[in-house]
Amino acid sequence: MCGICGFYSKQNITIEQLTEMNDTLYHRGPDDNGVEIYVGKDGYSIGLAQRRLSILDLSPLGHQPMHSADKRVSIAYNGEIYNFLELREELKDYPFKSHCDTEVILAAYLKWGISCVEKFNGMFAIALYDREDESLYLVRDRVGKKPLYYWENDDSLMFASELKPIMKYEGFDKKVRQELLNKYLVHQYINAPDTIFENVYKLEPGAVYQFQKGKKKQWKYWDIATKYQEKKGSFQGSFKEAKEELKKKLSDSIRMRMIADVPLGTFLSGGYDSSLMTAMAQSNSSQPVKTFSIGFDDKKYNEAIYAKEVAEYLGTEHTEMYIGEADMFALIESMTDYYDEPFADSSQIPTMLVSKLAKEKVTVALSGDGGDEFFCGYNNYKMLLDMQKINPIGALVYGACNLPGMKQLGVMEKLPTKVQIVAKNRHPKLKVQPFELNKSEIAEALLKTQQMPYRFEEEEKFGENNWQIRRMLLDMDTYLPGDILCKVDRASMKYSLETRCPILDKDVVEFSFAIPHEYKYDNGNKKKILKALAYDYIPREMLERPKVGFSVPLDGWLRGPLKEQLLDYCNSDFIKKQDIFEADAVENFMKHYLETGDAGRGTGANYSRFVWAYFVFQKWYQQYM
Repeated sequence: MCGICGFYSKQNITIEQLTEMNDTLYHRGPDDNGVEIYVGKDGYSIGLAQRRLSILDLSPLGHQPMHSADKRVSIAYNGEIYNFLELREELKDYPFKSHCDTEVILAAYLKWGISCVEKFNGMFAIALYDREDESLYLVRDRVGKKPLYYWENDDSLMFASELKPIMKYEGFDKKVRQELLNKYLVHQYINAPDTIFENVYKLEPGAVYQFQKGKKKQWKYWDIATKYQEKKGSFQGSFKEAKEELKKKLSDSIRMRMIADVPLGTFLSGGYDSSLMTAMAQSNSSQPVKTFSIGFDDKKYNEAIYAKEVAEYLGTEHTEMYIGEADMFALIESMTDYYDEPFADSSQIPTMLVSKLAKEKVTVALSGDGGDEFFCGYNNYKMLLDMQKINPIGALVYGACNLPGMKQLGVMEKLPTKVQIVAKNRHPKLKVQPFELNKSEIAEALLKTQQMPYRFEEEEKFGENNWQIRRMLLDMDTYLPGDILCKVDRASMKYSLETRCPILDKDVVEFSFAIPHEYKYDNGNKKKILKALAYDYIPREMLERPKVGFSVPLDGWLRGPLKEQLLDYCNSDFIKKQDIFEADAVENFMKHYLETGDAGRGTGANYSRFVWAYFVFQKWYQQYM
């Protein structure tokens, strides 16, 4: 686990400049660093740099940038290849010097070319330079666990694990991509390939980017939509057989993710996914697994008591820490240091706190991320199933409300919010994204420039008529890498902690596509197969309760201790100078928000997440622009 950066350019970039860029990633890799520049052909130079968090082969032999034995290939790499030991067996002819997975990547590339990435099972962001054909390859793992940004112009490429190194480059012109702010305010994150800056992109999950003396080529070696269609319905066994196969695949996944030369533990919330991961990890260990939980002083948010029960039942070495508003509030100032583009999922704050707690005892932590997306766990999946059934009625209501007389009377706006959502969901192809329309209408009114549509057009590519399944696939492609995995990566790497997600193993993911959907969702029973598997390890009564999740009192903060700062960000002079938002519209919206406090229909409390996204953007803008 590390941070990487580098370039391929005709510009005169010095070793001192590359070092300064690399040092912005210190938190991602405090154990070692390497910075190298190579002379290419036709006036190009290539730079590779890395900050190392030592996990495998803690010796200097794991130092990066690393070079192949014949010096043809050099690599800077962030992540873990979990099947590196199996691959090493296939590569016995290579003269290995180390025991780390980085050298396995080099050997695999020399034998199989860039198609070697299809053999890797892991989380990774790779920058690999081949002197033979003067190509620099950037590669990102299948589901987007590890981040990789790049900036390009006519003849130069700059890349990094985060935006900070790119922003340090003196030739980089920071221009905000204003047309995607609607999408950000609605969803609270910016999805790949877009970023907050013009000409800067996130490499998409499962993608390879080749840069060769100014020539650019990009392709996908793995894709959610393609793999889903390939695997869909391929498992024909019974539910019991599917459960046993999933158990085997998850067990293998966890066993591989427990390989480390440093202390390892698990995040334990007490919910199904983290409890199952912990139980299976404990069954793979001869010693008590270290587990970590965050508790909340506010009892309605607190799941730590359930996590403790699970830990005691499994016999883990459990550590918990109770936090209050003050503990979470203290992290607001440092958020934008580590989330260096606007990111407004407020659960990033408790995620940082549990990462800090875990880092006191371990360097690697397993998490349960991915269970909701791949096994149908979110509440809106049930809502979409119901909406699809009444969609024809919604069309009738929409048509009636838009009749000349009815439209002038504003009948649509007088209907209950849930009815409006169903009625307004009239896009002919994009049907599973109806919930954010109201926020998008507000965002477009606040912004000065023409905006991109708030919906993700990726929905069209999945070839799936069932709205519930289609939204799951869309979330796998957008929300999971863009929000969830980004949140956990930045929060954990703030404290130099590596997180590993067994459910996101490629074999587990592809198996989830293969099994019948009713094994995941059955008449309101969400995550059916994961729950059934969890009951093999933990009594049902310990797990069967409503999901709470990491919650932050946003509305109270924005109306209380953050109110004056929020008002400063809405100041007319500030807004006009910034030239992104409409000053009068912002003033009117924020006035309504602050003056209407309960959570009834049309009141401000319904928009606390939207206002938080605005607040976070302005905080980011203040720091970086």
